[in-house]
Amino acid sequence: MLADTALAVMWVGLTCYAVFGGADFGAGVWDLLAGGSRRGRPQRQLVEHSIGPVWEANHVWLIFVIVLLWSAFSPVFAAVMSTLYLPLTLAALGIIARGAAFAFRKASTELWQQRLFGACFALSSLITPFFLGTVAGGVASGRVPPGLAEGDVLTSWLNPTSILGGVLAVLTCAHLAAVYLCADAAREDRTALAAAFARRGIISGLTCGAVACVGIAVLHADAPDLFRGLTHRGLPLVVLSAVAGLSGLVLLHRRRYVLARPVAALAVAAILWAWGAAQYPAMLVGGTTVDQAASDGAVLSACLIALAVGAVLLAPSLWLLYATFQRRSPAAPPEARPQPPSSH
Repeated sequence: MLADTALAVMWVGLTCYAVFGGADFGAGVWDLLAGGSRRGRPQRQLVEHSIGPVWEANHVWLIFVIVLLWSAFSPVFAAVMSTLYLPLTLAALGIIARGAAFAFRKASTELWQQRLFGACFALSSLITPFFLGTVAGGVASGRVPPGLAEGDVLTSWLNPTSILGGVLAVLTCAHLAAVYLCADAAREDRTALAAAFARRGIISGLTCGAVACVGIAVLHADAPDLFRGLTHRGLPLVVLSAVAGLSGLVLLHRRRYVLARPVAALAVAAILWAWGAAQYPAMLVGGTTVDQAASDGAVLSACLIALAVGAVLLAPSLWLLYATFQRRSPAAPPEARPQPPSSH
């Protein structure tokens, strides 16, 4: 019971990182695709305004997941970190480079410096979710066996399921960011920019769906255990994700941007929980179950108590942070800022 509770709490943290931190990565992807300095300025200004107050806070969820995995399920932590250290290291370097570049670009005054740091920020935002997705694919496809460095260092993350996971991670992050940025632009009465990001949200959402459909064949051939779990125990959540995803596209088309946000987040959360349901009770496919990997009851109890105490402080703080910066800026007059070309 304690082990299942700790796993559920950890999965909630992973979901929060995907929904909040993923949107931050996706904003960097749209920063990369915004165009030249003049053409892309409105989009980049919106990205900086939207993620500036929260992008560091969102990494709290990743730290939370890693620490809880280490404390509550240390054999799984050891196996994953020792087998998948290459993509994890590349993802960590991407997070560091992304944060540094984002800070330096805002402080730079020369155009060439802004372009240099902007390119670093955008490229890091693209590759980091990709490598995190390959890690998920390696675990889900059963390529991480128990023990220290027992899996292949390269094929554990360079395989069809991992590549599928990386591509879906990038597309999902881009879709979430586009949906969130629609509401931010609309709140500032930047209707043309909101409509432009709505188009991006619809296109990225449809692309996610197309890649997911192709991924069915990939999983059937490369990860049969995961495929079986998704088509049986995890099927209701897969259907929920698909319905929420399509509903979100309809809401974007109808310019219901605020409502589209939680619906898009639900689509992402549902597919993550579908993966968890499909794999449960195995934490390492074909090797280690939840009960086998769990720490002693005293350790799990201490972890859960500490998390409960921390949540009392963390949850209101995060709520206040998000709520404060979701208010309309009084300094932004309607439609006063430059708008992107209609071709966007």
